[in-house]
Amino acid sequence: MHGGAKRVSIAKMFLAEAQKMDIDLHLYSWELQPVVPIAEVAEIVVGRRCDDPLLLEDLHSFTIDKGINIMIPFIDPAISVVAKYRDAYGGIFAPLGELSGVEGMFDKARAAQIFQDAELPIPATYTIAEHKFPIIAKPRFGSASQGIIIINSEDELSQIAPVAQQYLLQEYIPHREEITVDCYVSQSGTIIATVPRRRIAVIGGEVSRTITIDSPEIISLSRQTLSSLNLRGAVTIQFIHDTDSGRILLMEINPRLGGGVVCSIHAGANIPHYILAEALNQPISPLPAYLTNLEITRYQQEITFHNGILIK
Repeated sequence: MHGGAKRVSIAKMFLAEAQKMDIDLHLYSWELQPVVPIAEVAEIVVGRRCDDPLLLEDLHSFTIDKGINIMIPFIDPAISVVAKYRDAYGGIFAPLGELSGVEGMFDKARAAQIFQDAELPIPATYTIAEHKFPIIAKPRFGSASQGIIIINSEDELSQIAPVAQQYLLQEYIPHREEITVDCYVSQSGTIIATVPRRRIAVIGGEVSRTITIDSPEIISLSRQTLSSLNLRGAVTIQFIHDTDSGRILLMEINPRLGGGVVCSIHAGANIPHYILAEALNQPISPLPAYLTNLEITRYQQEITFHNGILIK
């Protein structure tokens, strides 16, 4: 696991599924510090940052030493790391598609162009010269909704004009619902699961309360998106529902497991099983149905360390 710091729940799901499948599973989590919650269920490996040029070499030494079979990214920078490692060294299973496809999702402006080229519905995209207010300005390489600016006038727009190339400018939709779809596509290209859920509450850019919904339109658009972009593995698609016009618009794609995916797993999309089975070259079957109106809500729970050592 790369950047699994807070993903205790899904780590426990992987361990439980491995037990059902009679797999001896040991979890490692590659982190920048040892004092992280995932230490409750995984062995922490304090390693280099994702942008360190020596990371792949260190990662390979560790992978060979520990006999790692599966690598799963849980943060955006780790997606490229895992894909590059797989392509350079092989020997591991990663629930990802081709590197060229996943890297295109990290630049919001580039991703918007990819979506347009695939004829997928997205909000109107603007330039400094041609636009209509209100505008939402998103940092091209941002995440977790950080640095977003809502612009309502020419004066406000002029303030970012000198650095406009650092933003994706799109129409701002004030009355909206945010919908996340947790997906899994087999390495052979079969769409295994598409489970939409409405984001009810978000803290720090991460969902704290979410509920699965029944939406054939969103499922159909999700399948179209996955097929058009030739995506593989675990994919999180973000849509916005314009409640004024009824439009369903594609916002962004994270080619990894999302933080709220545990909701979809509880609803029937057994993504831990899909990943473990594919790693063992076992067949997986499309999800026939999932539970709608299944809701999760999160709470804080602490774990304790003394001098960097977990106290159980």
